[in-house]
Amino acid sequence: MAVAESLGVESELLPQIATGFCSGMARTGGFCGALSGAMMGVGLVNGRNQPRASVEENYQTVQTLIAQFKDKFGSTNCQELTGCHLGTPEGIAKFQESGQGAKCVNYAGEAAAMVISLGID
Repeated sequence: MAVAESLGVESELLPQIATGFCSGMARTGGFCGALSGAMMGVGLVNGRNQPRASVEENYQTVQTLIAQFKDKFGSTNCQELTGCHLGTPEGIAKFQESGQGAKCVNYAGEAAAMVISLGID
């Protein structure tokens, strides 16, 4: 949403379509949802709008984003980043008790800043 807002794009659909990204892809402990959202932000800027259009610019930008995120935080995996598996009651409790939510907010903000800093337009 931060990338969309920086582009002047507003839609109530944005948080709705990204809901399943949270908790490492719907509590599966997988890929970081904040990074996935940032990838959607890249798509807003240089994603294709026709099925046969080239994906090369977008893929290159997304690969750069992923590399920057991994360099900064050490992983792109939710479970590794938080130290919790959010698909279990114990993991959710640990996440809540340890204040990990603030880390996730930071991941989201940093990922959005990375997209914006890539200077894509």
